[in-house]
Amino acid sequence: MGIVNQDNITDVVIQSLGRNGDVTDRQREIMTSLIKHIHSFVKEVKLQHHEFLEACAYLVRAGKLSSDNRQEFILLADILGIEVLVDMMTNPVEGNASESTVLGPFYRENPPVLPKGASIIKKHFDNEETAYYEGYIRDAAGKGIAGVTIDVWEDAPNGIYENLDPDQPDYNLRGRFETDETGHYAFVGVRPVPYPIPEDETAGELLRFMGHHPNRPGHMHFIISKDGYRPLISQIYDADSKWLDDDSVFAVKESLIGKFKPAQPEHGTDLHFEFDFALKSEAELASVAAE
Repeated sequence: MGIVNQDNITDVVIQSLGRNGDVTDRQREIMTSLIKHIHSFVKEVKLQHHEFLEACAYLVRAGKLSSDNRQEFILLADILGIEVLVDMMTNPVEGNASESTVLGPFYRENPPVLPKGASIIKKHFDNEETAYYEGYIRDAAGKGIAGVTIDVWEDAPNGIYENLDPDQPDYNLRGRFETDETGHYAFVGVRPVPYPIPEDETAGELLRFMGHHPNRPGHMHFIISKDGYRPLISQIYDADSKWLDDDSVFAVKESLIGKFKPAQPEHGTDLHFEFDFALKSEAELASVAAE
């Protein structure tokens, strides 16, 4: 039945699924739930037509802002806690595997490949604290994994990522490394500082509408990958950072918090940060899925 009223509109739209084209079971599942929840939301808040038009215009503005340097829809999803929720459902913690968290909107592909222990610092700041980062990437049995690729990036001491700051050199504070035969990694960076996510444009509008702040605690981003293992996207957090308990994108997890300590002379930096990660093998994941 195509004649609608407030009581049957949801069912009418759902019944249209697949009527004039093939849809998979998963497409039907997603669209049925989406329609039900959106219709329930519209009814619950009694959404008015001018508010609907404002929302449409808002999404158009967000789309126009998106670029290689700023993915506005990921940023909006972060502010709403959507990305971290999707990540937790996609990558459930199993055994001793390290926890994942959000990629964020400021990742850049193909950062420089650097030797173990090299520095990702291309520009120095007066207020910087240099840090020697190191640790081990291990398997479920605690054995170090050789040849793991580690992609890292962080904000500068001015609180801005390189791709948003024309005064920073290209790929500043970004790099790719590989673990040695023992699974050990090491590189030199800076102590990441708390910073506000972009609070202009549509991201700022959403934050102000929510009455929320834009600040994130200091953190270093990691993508850890090797064939035969589940890739890990994660962040490590400074235990002494402000906003640790009130992250604007809700991404902090207890297991990802570590402590900066004074560096030893052999490190050649101000600070030292040790953090280990554990990866799940694809074989282990397949075994769990089969149970």
